[in-house]
Amino acid sequence: MSERIKVLGMFAVLGFVAGVVANFTYHYVLPVIFAIFPEIFRVEWILSGFAGAILTLSIMLVWAYASKSSER
Repeated sequence: MSERIKVLGMFAVLGFVAGVVANFTYHYVLPVIFAIFPEIFRVEWILSGFAGAILTLSIMLVWAYASKSSER
């Protein structure tokens, strides 16, 4: 299998997992957080910032662990 197909497949899997996590978070985690911190998390830019940060960190962690080191 070519490297390009592997990279595209990995991004497809990451996108799918990110979508599942986002859906789970939206339905189960956010209502609990809203109950604990009612006002601060009603601001849209705060939610967007947290979602972007978590998504970026998740993708970078998977990439870092999945990529091979070129040092030898």
